[in-house]
Amino acid sequence: MPLRIAINGYGRIGRCFLRALHESAHRARYRVVAINEPADLASIEYLTRFDSTHGRFPGTVEADATQLRIDGEAIAISHADCPEDVDWAALDIDVLVECSGRYSSRAELQRFIDAGCPRVLLSQPGNSAEDVDATVVYGINHAALDGRERLVSNASCTTNAVVPVLAVLDRHFGVDHALLTTLHSVMNDQPLIDGYHHTDLRRTRSAMQSIIPVATGLARGVERLLPQLAGRVQAKAIRVPTLNVSAIELTLTLRQPVSRAALNACLAEAARAGLPGLLAYTEREHASVDFNHDPHSAVIDGGQTRVSGDALASVLLWFDNEWGFASRMVDVLHHWHQHWPDPASQSLDPVQERLK
Repeated sequence: MPLRIAINGYGRIGRCFLRALHESAHRARYRVVAINEPADLASIEYLTRFDSTHGRFPGTVEADATQLRIDGEAIAISHADCPEDVDWAALDIDVLVECSGRYSSRAELQRFIDAGCPRVLLSQPGNSAEDVDATVVYGINHAALDGRERLVSNASCTTNAVVPVLAVLDRHFGVDHALLTTLHSVMNDQPLIDGYHHTDLRRTRSAMQSIIPVATGLARGVERLLPQLAGRVQAKAIRVPTLNVSAIELTLTLRQPVSRAALNACLAEAARAGLPGLLAYTEREHASVDFNHDPHSAVIDGGQTRVSGDALASVLLWFDNEWGFASRMVDVLHHWHQHWPDPASQSLDPVQERLK
């Protein structure tokens, strides 16, 4: 019987997750049965069917008075603002995929559990490591999931892109220090024209007319996944006026002497054999648009690798910040689901298990 999934928040990531699930090899094992989204049903149906970034939905999309239908399968639609205002238990779901980005503390997320969601997969990091049972970057630590978790975070798109590459470089050469600069496509918290959209004054400026520095928690996210680098990673982010696909420039000081050829050989091998399907490697003359709808966590641009002296290196990564991330959410859900215990024989709550 297919796993029953609900989505809370049907914006860019919510819609990409549904579509990535629809296009995945695991599609038959899963079924989205409910979506909670404040927008009206006509808009939900329209933006599912037509997408300026990823094109038309590869299937039939219809709507009636209260339901969205994907290839004939009904999805119940609700428009609640609070977790408690949806009867999740009556929907008989197995997992909620939280894509609104509004809930990041354990107390906030517990509201979904209390309202009838047996498990929650977040499309954003928790405020701290303690706010979730696990923060997962697929390919790095997903094997640690044992199925007892109730709150799992899929980290962030930038963390999913950079952590696998940093892990490879630290293992082979030793990373002494890292400076990460993200060039990120525009996001919904930016206005098209100057306006009162954000407490960060830079984000009150037109997204399509400027390159805009913004705050980022990427360094904290990296250190959460790679604690051996704690205190040695700094990050900054710059929003650029493109619709989709972002880049990260890694500037690294390494503990072992390295050449450009050796660095690229290591990264190409990681993409080929170490993390296939998650990392890709290219030396072709690409622009960002070439990676739209690319499912990899990151694509290493070997043509842009630079080494100064024998220890200072720069590596450029491309990543589809929507599609790659949504694809990793599908991967994490699939792996997590395979380890879920029988609720009748074992508690789902790892905290309660430890107290026994």
